[in-house]
Amino acid sequence: MRPGVVLVRILFVADVIGSPGRKAAKGLLRLVRKDVRADAVVLNGENSAGGFGITPEIVREFFDIGVDVITTGNHVWDKKEILPLLDREPRLLRPHNYPPGNPGRGVATLEVAGSRLAVLNLQGRAFMPPIDDPFRAVESLLDELRGQVQAVVIDFHAEATSEKQAFARYLDGRVAAVVGTHTHVQTADERVLPRGTAMITDLGLTGGLGGVIGMKAEISIERQRLLSRGERMQPADDELHLQGAVVEIDAATGRARSIERVSVPYARVLEGAFRRV
Repeated sequence: MRPGVVLVRILFVADVIGSPGRKAAKGLLRLVRKDVRADAVVLNGENSAGGFGITPEIVREFFDIGVDVITTGNHVWDKKEILPLLDREPRLLRPHNYPPGNPGRGVATLEVAGSRLAVLNLQGRAFMPPIDDPFRAVESLLDELRGQVQAVVIDFHAEATSEKQAFARYLDGRVAAVVGTHTHVQTADERVLPRGTAMITDLGLTGGLGGVIGMKAEISIERQRLLSRGERMQPADDELHLQGAVVEIDAATGRARSIERVSVPYARVLEGAFRRV
């Protein structure tokens, strides 16, 4: 390592699914943060209230366990009590590319290891509710942030693998990381792109891997088998894991040096040992 290099390590925590996901986060986050030597934690909390939305009480829970920034997605609006907090709490984000007039913001800045870092939250359009173009939206954000921060990282909340990969490659060399959320299945395509942007199509989920994308398997199977809405989805509570990725950033260049997936079973709380994929 060259003299004077400042490396910043960011732990991104995958979508927290209901109370089982919150249990996993509470039990594992501080230990995993120490294990991966993270300087800051960015967590997606849009599914943390019963699997749909987030509440002010849960926001406090996350900050109490050491989360630095909470990102969200299309379910951020599901619990109406969160709307006033979106305007008041700068560390709680919603996708920036919702039309003007909605509460909240899509960018937060952090002082991390002596460097200033911007966290952006944007949402995709393929197979998702109508929303403003994230490609145009990110350009205006980067223009505003130029000269104000050493590095930029993005939670891109999107459904389509192709859109997530295209978004990361579009920004290659201009941001430190683009991590995908929303589909709740951890992908094995983590890499640093040629110009220095770390990417992964999806961080996975924090909650019950024994379910179907974090929801109870039997309900999901029945709804799909009968092609009806049936019983409301409920968070799965078996095979609890904390998933995500840790990205190491060179603050001098604003580019990533590495990205590594994280998948830690809740059982390791008692064992005191942690496994990174």
